[in-house]
Amino acid sequence: MGIVIAMNRAGKRAWWRRARGRRDADERQRYLIIAYLADGARSPAVAERLGCARATVVRVAQRYRREGEAGLWDHRRGNGPSKAGPAVLACLTRAVASTPQAYGWSRPTWTQELLSRQLAQETGVSLSRQTLGRLLRRIRARRGRPRPVVRCPWPAAQRAARVAVLRRLATHPPPGTVVLYEDEVDIHLNPKLGYDWMLRGQQKLVITPGKNAKRYLAGALNPETGRVLWVAGERKTSDLFLALLERLLDQYPAAARIHLILDNYGIHTSQRVQAARADWAGRVALHFLPPYCPTENRIERLWLDVHAAVTRNHRCPTIEALLAAVEAWLTARTDAARQRTSQRREAA
Repeated sequence: MGIVIAMNRAGKRAWWRRARGRRDADERQRYLIIAYLADGARSPAVAERLGCARATVVRVAQRYRREGEAGLWDHRRGNGPSKAGPAVLACLTRAVASTPQAYGWSRPTWTQELLSRQLAQETGVSLSRQTLGRLLRRIRARRGRPRPVVRCPWPAAQRAARVAVLRRLATHPPPGTVVLYEDEVDIHLNPKLGYDWMLRGQQKLVITPGKNAKRYLAGALNPETGRVLWVAGERKTSDLFLALLERLLDQYPAAARIHLILDNYGIHTSQRVQAARADWAGRVALHFLPPYCPTENRIERLWLDVHAAVTRNHRCPTIEALLAAVEAWLTARTDAARQRTSQRREAA
């Protein structure tokens, strides 16, 4: 026989409201079990719907029959104050934000066991793995991959001063000039793999060609209008950079000078580039960022969007098809930026 929970229509509506208002997940699940049983659902269906064991459904129903609504509350409420008080949470937050080696441990990454030992040393409170897991969820900690970075070798003050100068240049360009952010990006036929939604028990497949092929884009972003200009090539050399400069001169004929904010990559400072700039009578000015400061180059964000929208997990069979997809996406983005700029000018 199924478990029968008697409740009239008005009582069911009130019960559903109370169930949704439970802030504790375990308590909310117990309320939902009673709500589904009161609607006539059988215990196996309730267990499947809520992702719990059938024994849990039976146990909750028995507690409700024996004690009423109070049987659904956490029976540990009378156990006194929780061991995991504000001091423990504060220590756990500081530890997760740092590294074990900063606390004198030899291990470079945290484990739950090591976190528990560290908390015991600092607070004198010993926590089980299950309790520590709940505390980690409470402070919204997650396991993820660190992001590797290379520190800028310049002194902090020198780096900050240089970045401030370039930001002012981009925000307030001299009259009659244009300021652009420039950078290159690699396009690989072997796709970069990234997260995607999948059904449980199913793993999507990305067929890779095995033998990689590469193309390179050199691009320039106008931070004021969002317009992007680019050229493609088979090699990342000074020829690619010079091709971009020639296109910029062609697309901005009225600009007295084109200011480019870019990194210190070798193709930007070669003798061929210096000779070409001399031939262009100073119409192109290069402003170099401090070393290892990619976040200050605003076109870097554009390349991240290219990978997210086109190249990651791609299924293009050839490098030509992939490059065409990348250029189609850049064209659509440039057209959208041009339309937004036109609308702003009309509104002004």
